[in-house]
This record gives sequence, C-alpha cells and structure tokens, in this order.
Amino acid sequence: MQKLEIKGKDRLIVALDVASMDEALSLVDELKSEVGLFKVGLELFTNCGTRLLDELKRLEAPVFFDGKFHDIPNTVSAASREIAKKGVEMFNVHAVGGGEMIRAARKAADESAAAAGVKSPILLAVTVLTSMSQEVLSEELGIKENVEAVVARYASLAKAAGANGVVASAKEVKVIREVCGQDFLIVTPGIRPSWASDDDQKRIVTPKQAVELGTDYVVVGRPITKAANRKDAAKRVAEELNV
Repeated sequence: MQKLEIKGKDRLIVALDVASMDEALSLVDELKSEVGLFKVGLELFTNCGTRLLDELKRLEAPVFFDGKFHDIPNTVSAASREIAKKGVEMFNVHAVGGGEMIRAARKAADESAAAAGVKSPILLAVTVLTSMSQEVLSEELGIKENVEAVVARYASLAKAAGANGVVASAKEVKVIREVCGQDFLIVTPGIRPSWASDDDQKRIVTPKQAVELGTDYVVVGRPITKAANRKDAAKRVAEELNV
C-alpha cells in the first residue's frame, strides 16, 4: 500500500497538557481551525474524566486519547471498549504489554465503536518514550539493544497484533518503515520547532525534519500552548508540516 497523503495542519496534534477543563476548552476554541487533532493525556484526564471527551466531541474537535494503556489483556480490553464508545479518533497502548494485550484492545475497540455507531478509532502502540535516552534504556531498564532495534521489534509486534501504527521518535521512522511498510501510521512526539526550547525531551526533531523523515503525525505541546501567540505558533508549525 502507498503512504497516506496528509497535509499541513491535518498532521498536527496539539497536546492539551493543562490541568483544567476551562484551560483545555479555551485552547481548543482558539486553535481548532489551525490543527488536526487534540491530545488528551493523563494529567488532564485525571482532572476532568470523560466529561472532557464528551465536550470535545460536542465541539467536533478530534481527539487522540493518550492513555497509554498497559495492563492484563482483560483490563485493557475493558478500557479500550469504554474509550472507543466516546468517539475518539485515536488512542494508544504500550507495545511492551505484548501481542495478546494489543489484540484485546483492537477487538474491544472495534466492537464497542460499532455498537455505539461511531468510527472505530486508530489504535497506536507506544514503542520507546521520547524522554528515554540509550543510557536509561540500558542501565536502568537492563535492555541492552540500541533504541532503534527495540523500537523496530515493538513496532513489528504491534502491527502483527492489529495496531494501526505506533508512537515513536522521528529518528526511528526509517527502521519502522523497513519492518512495517508505508501504510503503517507513525505519530511522533518530542517535536520541537527550531525556535522553541528542548524542555525534557531527548530524541527530538523539528516539524519539518519529522515529515521529511517520513512520519505521519506530530505531537506538539509547549511550543504552541505556552507561546505568547498560540494561534500564530500553531500556524507556523503547520506551515513547516506542509512539505
């Protein structure tokens, strides 16, 4: 299959890494004309719960639910069933949970979405977090393979288990394409425009570099949400992605 054609702002996922419903909805209202999706992560979801997802659906704001499910297959299946019925565009699990867990998530999400009359969500598997360095992987976690090898193995596992794509650094896109092909989605966090700070990310690239390397979607948070002019920052990132 051919690589998906995605342009400009549709590639851009803005991370709603704020603490309250009001802050999140204000960001969505300000930016929804400039971005493709909004990422709801654990901080915001812990504060607001599914009420936020209902409100974002009402506003027709596509959601990437960044819950990173990782548990026994039965528990992940139940969680996937609940999140799929909310009509999210994407959600994710940890690839390290294994093939049985990923298959359970895929099956539950498909069945739940069909029952709710909504589109089945894109299922992504998290490979290696972009905050992790090779040193942490090797010395703290005891994984002696290099990052690329680990990411490739996790991506291959995820595809075989029914995931639509992975969350991975753009620096690993080449090896993911080699093992999973062009139609396998890659969502890249750790994106920092050249005019923004690195913050706590280690394996980072610019928006333009990410697309040139072959990623499909990029996640950008603080460079947009903490900008003096957030709408202008989103436009600048979207322009970089239109290559």
